Amino acid sequence: MDPHSSAQDVPRCDLCETAIVHSYCDFCHFNLCTPCIGKHISDGYDKHKIVPFKERRSTLIYPTCEIHPNKNCDFQCEDCGNIFVCSSCTASKQHKGHSFVEVTEVYKTKKGVIKRDTKDFENHISPKYEEIALDLENQLANLDGGYEKLTTTMSKQGEQWHREIDIVIKKMKTEISEIKEKHRDILQKHLNEIKQIQSLIKETLQTIRKIEKSTEVSSTIEYCSKIREFSKLPPKVQVSLPTFIPKPIDREKLYSLFGQITPLSTATEENVLSLNQPKTSVRELMDEPELVATIQTGHEKLRSVTCLNEDRIWTSGQTNDIKCFNIKGSLLQTIKTKSGNWPNDIAVDSNGDLLYADGPKRTVNIVKNGQIEELIRLQGWKPVNLCFTSTGDLLVTMHSVDETQSKVVRYSGSTEKQTIQFDDEDKPLYSGNNNIKYITENRNHDICVADYEAGAVVVVNQDGKLRWRYTGHPSVTRNKPFTPWGITTDSQCRILTADWSNLCIHILDQNGQFLRFIDNCDLKNPNGLCVDNNDNLFMCEFFKGNVKKVKYLK
Repeated sequence: MDPHSSAQDVPRCDLCETAIVHSYCDFCHFNLCTPCIGKHISDGYDKHKIVPFKERRSTLIYPTCEIHPNKNCDFQCEDCGNIFVCSSCTASKQHKGHSFVEVTEVYKTKKGVIKRDTKDFENHISPKYEEIALDLENQLANLDGGYEKLTTTMSKQGEQWHREIDIVIKKMKTEISEIKEKHRDILQKHLNEIKQIQSLIKETLQTIRKIEKSTEVSSTIEYCSKIREFSKLPPKVQVSLPTFIPKPIDREKLYSLFGQITPLSTATEENVLSLNQPKTSVRELMDEPELVATIQTGHEKLRSVTCLNEDRIWTSGQTNDIKCFNIKGSLLQTIKTKSGNWPNDIAVDSNGDLLYADGPKRTVNIVKNGQIEELIRLQGWKPVNLCFTSTGDLLVTMHSVDETQSKVVRYSGSTEKQTIQFDDEDKPLYSGNNNIKYITENRNHDICVADYEAGAVVVVNQDGKLRWRYTGHPSVTRNKPFTPWGITTDSQCRILTADWSNLCIHILDQNGQFLRFIDNCDLKNPNGLCVDNNDNLFMCEFFKGNVKKVKYLK
């Protein structure tokens, strides 16, 4: 019980320890009664913040400037590695011409991350590990029963043999016992590992809950998410029981003919945890995809389409305007790029804000409340295509200014988190000199790139390790080289990619296995693709400037 609370848990003053609390110092974190307020602030310290008790912990505690001790740091300098600076620092020669961001904005963003992480730990990761641990405990609990059945079968076989076979039976039972111990050790070892991880998760949750409740700016901003670390689940252990195979009696080959015990078999299978994804039922492919609607955008050389919601789409082409249409084809809004350049690609974030890539300016820009702001500026690289991940990160394909290299970069806001460029043999994953590399994230967190020049769909896992490449499917009627342009994924982890040359859409499963074509919708030069929340496919026709909506799942 709180020592400053009564038997009825009424908060008491931290100074007199008797009076009922009415106020709170939001800087010192002190409970105060009305008479003690004057005593608390009488030290002349100007940082005290007295607020009503119900509004406690509402004031942010800013870091004190190391150079100007009498000032708080209200900003971070982006050019100096996001260090804390005060208003005097921003006007100093040291930070002349630098870019600054308000600490409150970074704080709010990190609080959002912490809130999402807490939710993911509580609702997804911890329950999943509980499920794994329960499965292992059940395997251990049923271990004796399974092995008892084996020994019973062996005993029945032994009863049919002469007395001299008893020695063989005893020897083979010993083998079973040894295998059983190995089996137990394997399961126990894996369970111990899971328990250890669960302990780490519990510690992590305690830490982030503490930060979540804290108003301490430094610890909040320095928080580093461990969601990706714990989302990579350990392999699922499947240890098969050995079997006993009886053989006909032969005294000379008694041991070998009595039976055979199969070795202990341990198998692992990929165990992927998908966060922030709704549970979906299995939806099969339609025998004949259906063209639902055709939207005439008026774009010259239509390149990209992205869903704002189930009723609205954004589109862009090789002009400087980005257009929003409803599903009936009515133009709702037009936004012109700030530079006058046509956008390489567009994307919509979780807040519904539009982003676009400006290749010549080497920037990624965001449109908020009708105003265009620069989000990312690249040095030596040009942004090509964009997509958002399930965790809110932004993936950007880009090529070097000299058009010799390409890579994928993951951003959290404007902060670079990950670069994907080479495989395990330090060979480039992507072709170098082409500005068509549409990108999407699959629901299993794979990153899928349609590399037009390479004639391949290149898929890596969330750590950037190459999983597979797809270079087309042999077909008598589609015998031109595979030229993937647009790419998207659906709720079933299927991958859809537009084949420019063969005028069709390839549908693949998450492991790169070809499933079928969509080729019955009179497609002309298909490129940009997206799907809405109901798995309706939207696809661009480059020269015609049309967006076609297609239903392809039952």
